[in-house]
Amino acid sequence: MLNVRGLRGMLLASLALGLGALLAVRAQQVTITPRPKPEPKEEGQRTPNIRVESRLVLIPVTVNDPLNRPVSGLEKENFRVYDDKVEQTITQFAMDDEPIAAGLVFDTSGSMGEKLQRSRMAAAVFFKISDPEDEFFLVEFDSQPRLVVPLTRDFGRIQEELTFSRSKGSTALLDAIYLALQEMRKSKKNKKTLLLITDGGDNNSRYSVTEVKKLIQESNTLIYAIGVFGGGNTPEEAGGPELLGHIAESTGGRMFVANAAELPDIAKRIGIELRNRYILGFAPTSQARDGKYHHVQVRVMPPRGLPPLQAHWRTGYTAPDQ
Repeated sequence: MLNVRGLRGMLLASLALGLGALLAVRAQQVTITPRPKPEPKEEGQRTPNIRVESRLVLIPVTVNDPLNRPVSGLEKENFRVYDDKVEQTITQFAMDDEPIAAGLVFDTSGSMGEKLQRSRMAAAVFFKISDPEDEFFLVEFDSQPRLVVPLTRDFGRIQEELTFSRSKGSTALLDAIYLALQEMRKSKKNKKTLLLITDGGDNNSRYSVTEVKKLIQESNTLIYAIGVFGGGNTPEEAGGPELLGHIAESTGGRMFVANAAELPDIAKRIGIELRNRYILGFAPTSQARDGKYHHVQVRVMPPRGLPPLQAHWRTGYTAPDQ
């Protein structure tokens, strides 16, 4: 039996062991210093929201000498571009013979008659100077337009179809242009053009001049027209040259007046001109997204020793509205 002194000694020894264990545990603990709280930002200080936007406008330009021959070899310094009369900096410049998408819009209305044979010859000449990578399609029109041959690289199909064309009906020229521009949207080519061969104005279209002009402005398609006029005395036929000229020139193309015998030569000239055009690119200094049509002017500054040169270009573009 333990006496009081022995019991006290045991209690003291037990207490000493417990205290030592507690000290050992505390010695193994790691002290973590709390992360200091960030200082509050000054009032009005915000993370900047950077938004970069740019818009590139491409203007196709052809240049001809006084004899109406295409002029190649010009440099960027020989051109000036104006957007709504404000000079722009040309940031892209090229002249290359890349493949094209070409739509033939062929008039088979009743007034074409004996002109059809020469018109077929003109189409054949145009196709002969094509590139193997070019794409083509055929829209014929009389009282209404028809997509006779969709986009293809086989222009032989188009020539075969033209062989069976017959002259009849009235003239739905505007509807034919509208249909052709819709088909052109399917092409992935950068260079796009329509070749219109017709003998007069419109007298049977559902689409108006305003509607077709709007679609043309939204398109990057160059339009050339060969007008085989004469043989009619209606107001529509009398207004044909002005209508065709305005449509073609607004895109940077041209309208050629020809008699039937001249058709093949003019078609060849157009084909060569398509292979010799410049592309001028600029980012408008006014980045306004107003959805409005902006007028573009191009001036050619000929190198020393060359005569005055004539330029044809797409006369404007429609700015995005958002």
